[in-house]
Amino acid sequence: MFGYIRPDIPHMYVKDGVLYKALYCGLCKSLGGCCGQRARMALSYDMTFLSALLHNLTGKDVRIERRRCVLHPFVPRNMAADDDLTRKVACLNAALAYYKASDDVEDEGKGRFVRAWMRGGARRAQKLFPETYARIAPHMQALRALERENCAGIDRAADPFALLIADLSDDCLGEAATENTRALCYGIGKWVYLIDALDDYDKDVKKKNYNPFVAAFGAPTRAQMLQENGEEVRFIFRSIFAENAERLAKLRFHFNHDLTDNIILRGLPAATRRVLCGCKDTQKPTRIDWNRI
Repeated sequence: MFGYIRPDIPHMYVKDGVLYKALYCGLCKSLGGCCGQRARMALSYDMTFLSALLHNLTGKDVRIERRRCVLHPFVPRNMAADDDLTRKVACLNAALAYYKASDDVEDEGKGRFVRAWMRGGARRAQKLFPETYARIAPHMQALRALERENCAGIDRAADPFALLIADLSDDCLGEAATENTRALCYGIGKWVYLIDALDDYDKDVKKKNYNPFVAAFGAPTRAQMLQENGEEVRFIFRSIFAENAERLAKLRFHFNHDLTDNIILRGLPAATRRVLCGCKDTQKPTRIDWNRI
């Protein structure tokens, strides 16, 4: 995944900030233990969110410990204790990072060093969770096929990656998986794919890489595309947010879900606003205008 799924910090409770940081550090520690120290370089905010969501839906409590790590050897930090679910999410992080690096090599012909750097972690992930790992390749192949045909259907182009995230959520949740958890994870996967494509619009035009928005609208720049088709693009994202909110309301959480609510209901729209306006991450809006998303 790509690092777009983040909390909306101005509207985040202190307790949720503590939990989020502990989950992030715990996932990093688990990555090193499961997939090797190199894999820790690919630690993703997206997978931190997934860890929070899956722990809550399965009813697996997060136990926070004070521990040191390589980057912070002197001052102990709050860190989520390792468990089976965290290890599986860590392995998914390593596997998806490897596939992302492989995709960059095929698209741009560069990044071979990064792919080689990530290969060992992906192999360890495959060895630990072979059935989960096997779910990834078919969806990535379907995605690559759509890219080769220069698919102009935005929803169709996002479908393989959205289905991948939905399938992985089913695998991790096991008996806790429902129609609503699958639909929510499908929507989040769809959003990740499309927000990444929108963010990379100008770069993909310059490098002549496939991009569903370029294939659909053909404008030479993102600014021009949004000027001519901005309402349609915003409608796509508004539809995703509406479906996510509807599914989220139907889920059964075992613990307080302020953190995941913040990320899904506020963080995703805030990230969308940043990409639509071309803002950098350091220019995060403190208020979300829902009428413009």
